[in-house]
Amino acid sequence: MLPSRKKARIAQRTERAALRSFDALDARLPLAEGAKETLRKAFPKHWSFLLGELALYSFVVLLLTGVWLTFFFKPSMGEVVYQGSYLPLRGVRMSEAYASTLEISFDVRGGLLIRQIHHWAALLFVAAIAVHLLRVFFTGAFRKPRELNWMVGVTLFLLALLEGFGGYSLPDDLLSGTGLRIAQGIMLSLPVVGTYVSFFVFGGEYPGDDIIARLYTVHVLLVPGLLLALVTVHLLLVFRLKHTQWAAKGHTNRNVVGEPMVPNFVSKSTGLFFATFGVLALLGAVAQINPVWAYGPYRPDQVSTFAQPDWYVGFLEGGLRLMPPWETTLWGHTVGWNVLVPAVLLPAALFAVLYLYPFFERWVTGDRGEHHLCDRPRNRPARTGLGVAGITFYGVLLFAGGQDMVALVFRLPVEGVVWFFRVAVLAGPVLAFFVTKRICLALQESDRHRLSEGEETGAVGQTVAGGFRAAHTPLSAEERYPLLVRDVPTPLEAAPGARRRDRLRVALSRWFYRQRVELPATPGQRREIAARTAAPRHPGDGAGRAPEGDRTGAGPGDR
Repeated sequence: MLPSRKKARIAQRTERAALRSFDALDARLPLAEGAKETLRKAFPKHWSFLLGELALYSFVVLLLTGVWLTFFFKPSMGEVVYQGSYLPLRGVRMSEAYASTLEISFDVRGGLLIRQIHHWAALLFVAAIAVHLLRVFFTGAFRKPRELNWMVGVTLFLLALLEGFGGYSLPDDLLSGTGLRIAQGIMLSLPVVGTYVSFFVFGGEYPGDDIIARLYTVHVLLVPGLLLALVTVHLLLVFRLKHTQWAAKGHTNRNVVGEPMVPNFVSKSTGLFFATFGVLALLGAVAQINPVWAYGPYRPDQVSTFAQPDWYVGFLEGGLRLMPPWETTLWGHTVGWNVLVPAVLLPAALFAVLYLYPFFERWVTGDRGEHHLCDRPRNRPARTGLGVAGITFYGVLLFAGGQDMVALVFRLPVEGVVWFFRVAVLAGPVLAFFVTKRICLALQESDRHRLSEGEETGAVGQTVAGGFRAAHTPLSAEERYPLLVRDVPTPLEAAPGARRRDRLRVALSRWFYRQRVELPATPGQRREIAARTAAPRHPGDGAGRAPEGDRTGAGPGDR
């Protein structure tokens, strides 16, 4: 490996060469001035900030492979007799959509590889968005001024789910057709308008002749266009608002510390793109996924046994399997709660919580300032507990979607497995919340002990009195900084004669922030921490805005 000084010199020479190129270009194209400023933009170094880029690059792979597949796929439900290379289905009547999928898989050179890369990229795209959203949630990166970008990210996640389901349904095989039949049942569960919605989507009685063509238009044109537009908005907001950063020496709430775009970030990001493409290509080559030829063409009078959807809609399958068969008849209309609640009301409630949570937390804390330092999840026990509870709720529903397979593998009665998951989906999130909260408080206590006593060296010495004591070494300034510099709100206090709404707000604030472990900091250190976590000042605030472009790693008091 190159010495660090030599690598720094190489990076500086590369950056100077790029700047000279843009100076020459700027003489002929004035717009290059903006690109020159972009070259100096600071990007974060921590690996967790690459999760969003992982989603972006899997989306790029999706676009490339999807465009290739459109040349061969026929989005038609017209019936044909299959005469292709796959002998077990030769002579079987099927839709043109299914026949073209078989043709891509067996007759087009490289077709199966591209189709499987496309499917794996779709799974990675949704997974990367989900993990990226979790990183933003647990670190508090959704707070002001990034509420809008959080909402854009949640919308991207919702559109990715829709895009994945559309692509999953296009081959018109027995498995995807079973999923479409379930989707039609969800539409019919809508009170009053359910029948009209189903007729509109399917173009008449199920399954109709239009659904594949309509899904194709949505899958290759409408949703990708919306995704591209929102990805652009998301990236523009990231550039405008700058990135958040972990608390470290030189990192404050008023500066932006990172590595320049050229050459550091560009080389790292380019490597991630090729690594993502390589892994997806390897999976497409060696890991079989969605073998549509094994299911056969879709027929409305048949259902694929052990049908399992892709993981991102598995929670809907689990909710449908766990909900008791409750129905209510009102004014001549039957409301099927066993479908409406898990497949319509539950997803709507989950996404409503995701959209509104940043504003809810701001209301609870009463904090209107900007935040550019990431929270350590342990320092926000209630928020971290809520996040883990949500993951637990989703995980239980996901496993419940395969309750028949669980019963088969472990040789258990299906009824017992269903009741286990019914109890777990209610009790599991509550238990996960309290366990996670206690773990966060224990980790805070561990931080307090490290600050007070230092790190154990492993050596044990004998005291004058004859006892034994473990030796400790004090933490360095770099190690103490992220432990001490934290921005945790204090619980609100109720004013005399407060309204019921205000009392509720105070009660929620106490529930969120009452339990904490105070760290051993002197009054001077507390004033320094308050200064470093203070919100940036903007023009008109009285003192001007603090510098944003500090890339040296030095903050107030470190120079």
